[in-house]
Amino acid sequence: MWDPGKEAAGAGPGFPTPVPTTTPNPFSAPADGSAPEVTGHLQETYYNLCMEKSQKINTFILHILQEVDEELEKGSEGITLNIAGNSRLMPEERVTGKDFWILFRILKKSPYISGLDVRYNLISDVGAYYAARLLQKNTTLKYLRMTGNKIENKGGMFFAAMLQINSSLEKLDLGDCDLGMQSVIAFATVLTQNQTIKGINLNRPILYGEQEESTVHLGHMLKENHCLVELHVCKHNIKNCGIKQLCDALYLNRSLRYLDVSCNKITCDGTVFLADVLKSNTTLEVLDLSFNRIENAGAKHLSETLASHNRSLRALSVVSNNIQGEGLVALSQSMKTNPTLSNVYIWGNKFDEATCVAYSDLIQTGRLKPDNTDVEPFVVDGHMYLAEVSNGLKKHYYWRPIYGEACTNSPNAGFALVPVGGHL
Repeated sequence: MWDPGKEAAGAGPGFPTPVPTTTPNPFSAPADGSAPEVTGHLQETYYNLCMEKSQKINTFILHILQEVDEELEKGSEGITLNIAGNSRLMPEERVTGKDFWILFRILKKSPYISGLDVRYNLISDVGAYYAARLLQKNTTLKYLRMTGNKIENKGGMFFAAMLQINSSLEKLDLGDCDLGMQSVIAFATVLTQNQTIKGINLNRPILYGEQEESTVHLGHMLKENHCLVELHVCKHNIKNCGIKQLCDALYLNRSLRYLDVSCNKITCDGTVFLADVLKSNTTLEVLDLSFNRIENAGAKHLSETLASHNRSLRALSVVSNNIQGEGLVALSQSMKTNPTLSNVYIWGNKFDEATCVAYSDLIQTGRLKPDNTDVEPFVVDGHMYLAEVSNGLKKHYYWRPIYGEACTNSPNAGFALVPVGGHL
């Protein structure tokens, strides 16, 4: 691993002395002596830098840069460079920190690139250093997705420091990057001042202790920040005390539209705070409570607010929350008096026949469109049942489909309802 400080001082990132390579040069002159065929500026620059630094050429990067060069020839702008490691086209060797150093050299002066997706690669904290430097050099990059790269706390701190300077980035995805408490707090602190970021994903940091310190700082941030639209804090070990901290902030916040608190430890007591804040908050449109444990009592708290008070929430996911028929029927009843709530996701709970009939009626009458829920009714021997449908708020988070778009409306309704730049 090279020392970022050396490269910053001009000494380079510790690449070895160039050695002969057997990789054929796609830009060399043909055997007949005619002029070399250069397919594009970025592709050629990438190849030459790899040769200069004895870095093995990543054929996937070369292919993607060729596509970008073709788009540039057409006069396209605002291009997203998609080098995601979960692409079916990605070879066995994924993008490393040294690969990213090469990309940094190429992209820092590329004003036509507005998005960069390098999720699920092998970019470490050193790669994060260069990604952060890229965001200091390139003022047109609006969207960066680093999901699944193990940049850890040190890499997170590079990004937090960058956000003190950068005034162009709008969405940053650092989910599943093994961030630590220090970097999560640093992001919360920086976002009290940064008024450019509209969406941030801080899913699954590595946190120790039971004090829920991160939610205290995130709550303070939401009180001060008036630009953040989308916040993902999945797998933060948030309990009822933590959700209260966030709800206290939502009384004052008037910008957040999408709140993801899935995969935490919120119970029915925590939904009391959510139900209360939804009575006065008129901004929040998407609430993801999947994989908590709100049970019947929590579902009833939310149902009462949605039926009588709230008219801004458009999508609610309570997937796998140990809710039984009574609570699920209460949610279905709230849709009859609430004209705004259009998307409800309930799979993974405990259905009885009353539940199946209630949601079948909603779908049959047209109140709940089939694309806006994750269940589909069917009848066997005169009894109503519900089958699972692959719709939800964020389906293709960890994997990409073999064909077609990963971000269509039905399986990724949260992004369709709150379209803030590139998807998190």
